[in-house]
Amino acid sequence: MIRSRSSSSGNGTPSSPAPTGAGADDDGAADTLPGLRGRGFALLIAATATGLCGFAAVLPLVPLWATRGGAGEFGAGSTTAAFMLTTVLTQLAMPWLLERGGYRWAFPVGALVMGLPTPLFALTADLGPLVAVSAVRGVGFGMVSVAGTVLAARLVPHHQVGRATGYYGLAVGLPQVLILPGGVALALNIGFDTAFWLTGLCSVLGAALSWGIWYADGGRNRVALRSTGRSAARDAPAGLPLLRVLAAPLVLMLLTASSASAVITFLAIPLERAAWLVGGALAAYALAVVVGRWSAGMLHDRHRRALLLLPGMVGAVAGMALVTAALWSVGDAPGAGTALLVLLGSAVFGLGFGAVQNETVTLMLNRAGPAGYGRASAVWNIGFDAGSGAGAIVLGLLIQLTGYGPAFAVTALALLASVPLALGGRATRGARSRG
Repeated sequence: MIRSRSSSSGNGTPSSPAPTGAGADDDGAADTLPGLRGRGFALLIAATATGLCGFAAVLPLVPLWATRGGAGEFGAGSTTAAFMLTTVLTQLAMPWLLERGGYRWAFPVGALVMGLPTPLFALTADLGPLVAVSAVRGVGFGMVSVAGTVLAARLVPHHQVGRATGYYGLAVGLPQVLILPGGVALALNIGFDTAFWLTGLCSVLGAALSWGIWYADGGRNRVALRSTGRSAARDAPAGLPLLRVLAAPLVLMLLTASSASAVITFLAIPLERAAWLVGGALAAYALAVVVGRWSAGMLHDRHRRALLLLPGMVGAVAGMALVTAALWSVGDAPGAGTALLVLLGSAVFGLGFGAVQNETVTLMLNRAGPAGYGRASAVWNIGFDAGSGAGAIVLGLLIQLTGYGPAFAVTALALLASVPLALGGRATRGARSRG
């Protein structure tokens, strides 16, 4: 599910990278951080890549496990929806928690909450317990998602923020190239219980790695793991002013994330008899997301404007249309034409979705300003995860009522209707980063 960040301006005007949270009040303190070459930043990257394996692998596994227990598509989608609901509720509280000491402990505690309950999935395929465990795990993911985004910017001097958030995005995305299809393949060939235990252990290992940031580099990272102070937080836009400047990228993130949830949550169910195709499609999607957002980030830093927001939305629409065409009349044994459409559609959608991820988070960070990094991160992650949850529950209901083809067609049309917002988001001038 998870995402990449870049610090360059997304408003069409040049802007220097904003100072990190540690340096928003004191640039000198920020410049003493070990930065990209420090052990603390390396631990964050390792903790992210390892810990979020427990997120990516479970997303398609739990709905598939639920259908084995007799749940329909609506019930299967409700497991993802429950996970995302508690994720979003937790993210709402994260700016408050971070400003009260949470920078140090939010990531490791969240990774533990996400990982320790995962083996409980193996005990039963009944829908009620699956929804309950998913809801608990969502609290942990809500903590990790917001804290990881902000730490990627806070652990480096302000002139390294663009590269730091790019590396963080790679740590989130590259493991999913193997984990998304690998988790399904592992469960189908070895067993769901083994898959749930291994993914849970990954998150626990991520918690241990992230806790080491406090002790790494002779303690020089500790300035980034302390609160910026309530006075700095009050300088950031909040309430309706914040929502107004973030509204367009938030809507784009909601809709594209809901479409991604459709691919991740439901693609394995109609194609279960062609496990190789499910694995290939999820791998193509995950790899394309990484390529899309890394390309958007590099172009953003080079040209200081959002070049790929509109092309990203167009790619997302085109990819979803191809997947829709494949699923409209899929049978028990998908033919070569169906397989090609699924693989190509997943890849094209992933490219577009990755670009939109990077462009929208850049717009939000710059419009909120350095003192509002925590709030911008929370809003962006809420858009991502609320969209994922809503997509799972709504599409599950539509599939039961209309079938896979028509339900995915509704998703493609919703994306198409939002393309004009990408034009506005690209042209709107955001707040220049301070510092």
